[in-house]
Amino acid sequence: MARLAPGIKLLRSLARAAKANQKLTLKLLAGSTPPRKRPPRTARPPPALPPLTGQWLTGSLAPIDYWLYLPRAIPGDVAHQGWPLIVMLHGCHQSAPEFAEGTRMNRLADAKGYAVLYPQQSLTAHPHRCWRWYDRATQQGGGDTALVAALIEQVVKRFPIDRSRIYACGLSAGAGMAAVLALNHPELIAAIGQHSGPVFGAGHSRMGALHVMRHGAPLGADAAIGNLLERRSALAVAGGQILPMPPMPAILIQGAQDQVVHPVNQQHLTRQWLQLNGLPAGPATKVTVKPAGRSGGRSNNALEMHDYLIGRKLMLRVARIAGLGHAWSGGDGSLKFNAGAGPDASRMVLEFFGRHRRRASPAR
Repeated sequence: MARLAPGIKLLRSLARAAKANQKLTLKLLAGSTPPRKRPPRTARPPPALPPLTGQWLTGSLAPIDYWLYLPRAIPGDVAHQGWPLIVMLHGCHQSAPEFAEGTRMNRLADAKGYAVLYPQQSLTAHPHRCWRWYDRATQQGGGDTALVAALIEQVVKRFPIDRSRIYACGLSAGAGMAAVLALNHPELIAAIGQHSGPVFGAGHSRMGALHVMRHGAPLGADAAIGNLLERRSALAVAGGQILPMPPMPAILIQGAQDQVVHPVNQQHLTRQWLQLNGLPAGPATKVTVKPAGRSGGRSNNALEMHDYLIGRKLMLRVARIAGLGHAWSGGDGSLKFNAGAGPDASRMVLEFFGRHRRRASPAR
């Protein structure tokens, strides 16, 4: 019997194989096929942006260094007396060149003939390069506000810039600084863009700023705008005339999953900009919802936009992006504080700015 054992094992093995083949045959006859493993799909990269053809300049207005992009197209036609200018203010832990690269604003602005100015906060002013949007003196027009305004004036005098189309935009602390700049110099700034920005007029210290970033300013938001309007109305200009605060168009972009600047800040900013522009604190004129999906080879998070209009003029756009943390939406995802998934915040900002211009101030 010992000699027959290998043969018996072989027969049993063949029987099991035959039984398995019989089951597979029955499945095939019934119309079912064994599942096939599909190879993973490779996501297509977003389409390449055209190469830059303009000038990338750098300079300094102590203590601020700056970078300036000038498009190749020469301004000066009848309708547009000079380049429109976007002032881009970086966030904490960023440099001006990193902000330019991450947002890709130069490439988009180049195609539309915009100049772009990138002031850079000094490390001596703040160890993390944070703009001091929370500082009381800065909020009242001194400090960083005065420095950035002086830099804009220098650039406007040196290059052909259309004074009626100067815009301020920023991320995080830069967004807070953009608001402070615009509200202290409404004769200079035509509209602003705030991405992940803190509420205006609160903080007044580094610890206070952290509290605002986490909780907003539920009690102080309205009072801050009221105080601003009172202070503005008290300013006299040559000839004894009083300049009231003009309307200030704004686009507010916020990630719903932001853990650094809590989305409640966008709610409080919305109230502030409605109050500033004389709009009722009610529902938006128009609400647009865009589901998550893919466009142009790029994945996009869901987007909800609330538009507030005066007549037919869009004055305030509030954009909430699902799934986005503390990062520039649609930027270069390989860089910190940038999310590769869209929607493209730079395109949104440019489209909004293109709707607005301010009457040029007299040359100083």
